[in-house]
Amino acid sequence: MTSISASPLRQTPLLLIVEDSNEDFEALQRFLRKSHISIPIHRCVSGEQALAFLYRTGKYVERESSPRPGLIVLDLNLPGTDGREVLHRIKHDDNLNMIPVVVFTTSNNPKDIEVCYRSGVNSYIVKPINFSQLKRDIQLLVEYWFEVTTLPDCPQD
Repeated sequence: MTSISASPLRQTPLLLIVEDSNEDFEALQRFLRKSHISIPIHRCVSGEQALAFLYRTGKYVERESSPRPGLIVLDLNLPGTDGREVLHRIKHDDNLNMIPVVVFTTSNNPKDIEVCYRSGVNSYIVKPINFSQLKRDIQLLVEYWFEVTTLPDCPQD
């Protein structure tokens, strides 16, 4: 899926959402669909799946099945390899570290926040419990990262 952003010459980059909760993913997806930007989305439900997607291993070995995302929205509390490890691996890999990562999690633990910023996270958002605040946060996230910010062109290797 390709779409055009505000600049007519640039495609809207892929948004990789790493989220194991179907409920949280569906809420994100619903709000993203309502935005006036058509954003291509790929979902991974575990840290292992996200790393396979990013490193093009397993079922993602073909480049067409794993385009480089322009932005990663990452939950911390994932089964198996958690979001902290995924973030660490992304930000310590010369081929991936330019991809902005936004942690979107229920954890407001100061230690998690510190660990993520020390690892190079670009933004840390605590998932609100309030539905209207969740909607507002997702709208702001989309507007900021896909309208206000110029994302780097990540090499497709």
